[in-house]
Amino acid sequence: MIPAYCTNVHPAEDLAGVVAQLDRYAVPVRERLGVDELALGLWLAEPVARGLADDPAARRGLAGELRARGLTVSTLNAFPYGGFHDEVVKHAVYLPTWTDPRRLAYTMECATVLADLLPDSADHGSISTLPLAWREPWTGEDDARAQAALGELTGFLRAEASRHGRPIKLAMEPEPGCVLDTVADAVGWLADRVDHDHVGLCLDTCHLAVSFADPVEAVKSIHATGLSVVKVQASAALEVAEPGSAEGRDAIAAFAEPRYLHQVRENTPDGVLAADDLPEALTSLPAGHPWRVHFHVPLHAQPSAPLTSTTDVLLAAMGAVRATADATPHVEVETYTWTVLPGSDAVDLAEGIAAELRWAADHLGEGNPG
Repeated sequence: MIPAYCTNVHPAEDLAGVVAQLDRYAVPVRERLGVDELALGLWLAEPVARGLADDPAARRGLAGELRARGLTVSTLNAFPYGGFHDEVVKHAVYLPTWTDPRRLAYTMECATVLADLLPDSADHGSISTLPLAWREPWTGEDDARAQAALGELTGFLRAEASRHGRPIKLAMEPEPGCVLDTVADAVGWLADRVDHDHVGLCLDTCHLAVSFADPVEAVKSIHATGLSVVKVQASAALEVAEPGSAEGRDAIAAFAEPRYLHQVRENTPDGVLAADDLPEALTSLPAGHPWRVHFHVPLHAQPSAPLTSTTDVLLAAMGAVRATADATPHVEVETYTWTVLPGSDAVDLAEGIAAELRWAADHLGEGNPG
């Protein structure tokens, strides 16, 4: 089964732009795959989500535009609030945080929209979100505010489920450098604070790989607390075995770019060392042991040696999810970095996305496409 692909790769921040990107990319991807329907993990910037949430006719219109193009939506990516294709994004992607009422309002807007976009075949929808905030500043008071916001959201989601007959579930997405940096952090924070029927995890397998956690044990730990993997973002990180060599350093340095934050972890015998961005890592980490870099690279195309990607972590995590999950999570391929890859000017984006989805269909087995 072909999973969804995440449309946050496309720089559209008004409704007309969203529809234009469907025509420019999503429809050609579907046609190249030779399928009647293609699932999307839709990203709607906050002004778009707000406009749709306020206008039932506009929601019906978007649902019709999707159907007319053979596109379906069961999951939204509500991590970026807006400005995701600005010249410099970096830490701004973590704003507003879950202590800010705007984050709660945006997530509610997304839930309202998604409820009217779900295809008849979907038994639920999902929304992925940021792991509370960047790690600092963060206080006990912030913890309490975030928990209260999630409690308010849960009440809203319950009401929406009663109204529509199908639940929308929130998927918290751990990311290196954030308050919920790892799966272990997310499980520890969420387990006793949220309603497990409405809030679970988004397992981004690039982020999981960067943490150097064991993917199978990480998945088991989620289910051991009664939480669930609501959504999987099928993604791969960059890895360099010898970052201290001239060849390794030059190869990884080619991926340092100004738009997005590319957190780096070095796996040493004494523990995992951290740098918040690739340029910082190149000057501050000892580079005596393997690095993994938060740079989502295409699943189907291994980078040139001496670099590799962490598709092995993705495959192991998906195997563990299939083995432990009572319900099948939504699966979304999320390579938002196509336009900042070295040599990206020569990329046919529709063909690249189609190639990734072919790889995912061949390697990830049965799953809910989104």
